[in-house]
Amino acid sequence: MESNPNQKKAWFSSWFDTKYYHILYKNRDESEAELFISNLYKHLKLSNEQVLDLACGKGRHSVTLNKLGLNVLGVDLSAQSIACASQYQSESLNFQEHDMREVIENKTFDVVFNLFTSFGYFDNEEDNFTVLRAIYEMLNPNGILVIDFMNATRILANLVKEETKTEDSIDFQLSRIFDGRFIKKNISFIDQGENYNFQECVRGFTFEDFHSMLTQTNFKIESVFGDFQLSPFNAETSDRLILIARKL
Repeated sequence: MESNPNQKKAWFSSWFDTKYYHILYKNRDESEAELFISNLYKHLKLSNEQVLDLACGKGRHSVTLNKLGLNVLGVDLSAQSIACASQYQSESLNFQEHDMREVIENKTFDVVFNLFTSFGYFDNEEDNFTVLRAIYEMLNPNGILVIDFMNATRILANLVKEETKTEDSIDFQLSRIFDGRFIKKNISFIDQGENYNFQECVRGFTFEDFHSMLTQTNFKIESVFGDFQLSPFNAETSDRLILIARKL
């Protein structure tokens, strides 16, 4: 894998902007989002805050946050996802295309949500810090950052190297490797006689990695959970790594 940042950008901008990404992950539905967001809403004791859904996809979490009374801006690099999410726009719910490495000018937020493993895509290590620094700048004093990430420790201990997943009559051939930095998922399939090949590359960040990065960017971790029910995190058994950090 070359270290050209433009090539690295290409994988997630091209894959996330296809209909096949959403077909493969169609099990990540609105009911799951509603459960997770409702639990976060109660835990954080939110009411009418200004929030940012960073890397919002088609907006399932943004919509739920808005239904709970929050003023929401959802942003994503995928033009197709934002076009889809924009059907839900209202006075208190807006969407726009945006690169998470950049500050949104003239906007500040009380809470920033970064959900469904939407972090650690970049080959250049500094880009991850650029994202966190941008979030820090956009947060109001004492603001909160919520990161929902895969539990890489558990995934690597139980790495499924090969599997086939069928969705909408498409057989997705999935293969995974860990190269010491990235968990790489190769995705191959045939649709209407045409062959497709995509790859996901996400850093295998552990809790210790996030603790180091967040500390270096002036955040303090306040809570760590292991699933959408907000159960305590266990590196060996938890499905997710959910971090709640406060801006210092």
